[in-house]
Amino acid sequence: MAKLILVVDDEKDIRDSVRMILKKAGYRVSTAIDADDALEKTKKGPKPDLILLDIMMPGTPVKYIVPKLKSKIVFLSVVKLSEIERKALIHKGVEGFIEKPFNIRFLIKEVKKYIGKP
Repeated sequence: MAKLILVVDDEKDIRDSVRMILKKAGYRVSTAIDADDALEKTKKGPKPDLILLDIMMPGTPVKYIVPKLKSKIVFLSVVKLSEIERKALIHKGVEGFIEKPFNIRFLIKEVKKYIGKP
């Protein structure tokens, strides 16, 4: 069965675009509208192999949700982080960072880097 990716972003256009790109690449994809929704979905449903998580969203701040998500997490965000901030987040369970706007090939390459082929 193809690997499952949870795309978490408060912007519907981003969720839909990333879902379409990754489904076309062969992955199973589900979406969540914010970090709280992501936490609920990971508790109820199948555990995703990877969570692509925006940083700035309404609801509970992402930094409080990250330790509760029991999957690989890669930030997919327009927010620029310093090297110190990135290292601090890596210690809290974040695997990597993809900056928006992103190139489609780069997105797929990064996903494969973290979880392999579909």
